[in-house]
Amino acid sequence: MNKRRQLIFNADSFHFGQVPRQIGRTLVTLLVYLLLTFTLAVLVYLAFALVYRTDTERRLRREIRMYERLYPGLEEREQLLGDAIANLQHKDNEIYGLVFRSNGAPMLDPMEVQSSFSVVDTIPESRLAGYTRDKADSLLRRSKSVDAAFERIFQALSDTTLVLPPMTLPIADITYPQVGASTGRKMNPFLKAYVYHEGLDLIVTRGTPVLAAADGTVTAANMDRSSGNTVKIAHTGGYETVYAHLESMNVHVGQRVRAGDRIGAVGMSGQAFAPHLHYEVRRNGAGMDPVGFFFASVSPAEYVNMLYMSVNTLQSMD
Repeated sequence: MNKRRQLIFNADSFHFGQVPRQIGRTLVTLLVYLLLTFTLAVLVYLAFALVYRTDTERRLRREIRMYERLYPGLEEREQLLGDAIANLQHKDNEIYGLVFRSNGAPMLDPMEVQSSFSVVDTIPESRLAGYTRDKADSLLRRSKSVDAAFERIFQALSDTTLVLPPMTLPIADITYPQVGASTGRKMNPFLKAYVYHEGLDLIVTRGTPVLAAADGTVTAANMDRSSGNTVKIAHTGGYETVYAHLESMNVHVGQRVRAGDRIGAVGMSGQAFAPHLHYEVRRNGAGMDPVGFFFASVSPAEYVNMLYMSVNTLQSMD
């Protein structure tokens, strides 16, 4: 079917011709069409959004409802956790005051100065809430085990038959900067390779007095090519202490010594890179980490720093 066309009669030429197009009218019609189309699209989208929910929207709504239920419980858990931590801190201070004659327990790492909360604003809120909930549950469980551990400690301390290990410092007034490498794989200064280091290096000047770490009997006081002048003392409970690279020895085999007695002086006899005391603690022949027995002779903060230095020093002195 042919489209109908509008014609106009020209009186001058007595002919019919096409009606001329009006551009303005065409543009207005187009704008009205576009406006109606946009309005209809918006109305359809709004109606669709009110009725239909996307997967993301449904997930977000579930998370919002979960958080609404979670936060009231977290507030209660936070209160319980705060009470548990305060109780643990009180008991910890009592232990250090009673056993170690200290005013308080040490920090986890006194050499760390940056706050653990400096980057907390980079953690998503959902992960932070989940982590807080899990951490609170974990700490509450651990608080019960710590209570049980404290009970065992008090029972052990009240036992008059308890045999204490050698806990006196082999060098008086030593501080943590003088603590060198402890047991483990350390760089040997002569072999230039990592070998197992069996004791703890205490770096002090030559001639510094060396003291017995506990009451005992001298079982060896001789010269060894590797460890130099070496004194060994046997203690109750199967413990034995070893003092190597001495400049001089003031005891003899079979002699009874008491904790704090002078048994020699620091030197660098044998294979020693510099003057220091190589100190070992053994039990039934098995080597132990000597720095683990210093906590009763120094402050908690000093002990933590000593432990840090002994673990992180990778170069031994012998």
